[in-house]
Amino acid sequence: MLAAGKCLDDVGERIQYISGKFLETPYRESTLIGSSDTDEEFVVDLSGIDCFTFLDYVEALRRSSTFADFLDKLRGVRYRAGTVSYQMRNHFFTDWREYSGGSIKDITRHVGGERVRGCLKSLNLRSDGTLFLDGLPVVERMIEHIPAALIDGEVLDALDTGDYIGIYTETDGLDVSHVGIAIKYDDGIYLRHASSAGPWRKVTDRLLVNYLTDKPGIVVLRPQSFLLEIFHSTT
Repeated sequence: MLAAGKCLDDVGERIQYISGKFLETPYRESTLIGSSDTDEEFVVDLSGIDCFTFLDYVEALRRSSTFADFLDKLRGVRYRAGTVSYQMRNHFFTDWREYSGGSIKDITRHVGGERVRGCLKSLNLRSDGTLFLDGLPVVERMIEHIPAALIDGEVLDALDTGDYIGIYTETDGLDVSHVGIAIKYDDGIYLRHASSAGPWRKVTDRLLVNYLTDKPGIVVLRPQSFLLEIFHSTT
């Protein structure tokens, strides 16, 4: 997979190819080990994934040429500065835009234009004053999203294969409730995601507009190509 992916210079094509190898992989939650009172362990388990570890693995693999390289890149994707600890793990989708060193950018406003709505959120803080994740600070962050009711053909055309899609949530303390990858087919844009829903419980493709029927909206992050250029220049 890594050898074949290396031949695909286009970021979207590379992500589509790599993520496609995970189709039908079983959904499995709580695969990572670590908490406020449990030492963090560096986990690599491709046999079962949740929505966020799916993106972790795909993003690390698209930057890698060997398995050893993948392990190194995964540390950098999952943890800030590659430091394996619970406190340094990227727990929120928008952490990727903050700590990716420019390799992933928030393009929600670029895609949505005037349709975009913003909300200042206190990430990790529930409405009742308790924390979602003990041992982690509360972070004030502006979260921009495109409301599902305003997603039209123009918005869909602005999405690229390989874009990372976060399903915006109105819940206090969280930025998104689910994540996946945009994949363009002839009949529309699909969300490739590790679904926890009963009928699926696996990595699957679902037409994005159908998935968003009862969802508030989307946040869009786009992986950047410069790392691939650096990779090719050093091999």
